[in-house]
Amino acid sequence: MKQYETMYIIKSTVDDAARAALMEEMHGIITAHGGNIDNVDDWGMREFAYEIDHMTKGYYVVVTYTVDNDGLKEFDRLMRLNGDIVRMMTICQDEKKGKK
Repeated sequence: MKQYETMYIIKSTVDDAARAALMEEMHGIITAHGGNIDNVDDWGMREFAYEIDHMTKGYYVVVTYTVDNDGLKEFDRLMRLNGDIVRMMTICQDEKKGKK
């Protein structure tokens, strides 16, 4: 298993309870595939540098986790299918540190 970091942006129109449920659901995908959530960094509501799909702000979340390749693929797939997630980006922390 490798360590990954994903930053994702949730639509600003999603209320607090729905946002918490969405985050729990997304992070649950990782744990369901035998992974561990190492850290969740909640950046909060931020303005975009440029307009995205007629939106000017979104709720930023950065999550660090350890999971196998199948879990990562499923997490990525379901994040992209979710209409409340504006953007997401994943990087492998192991490769960033020079490990293989």
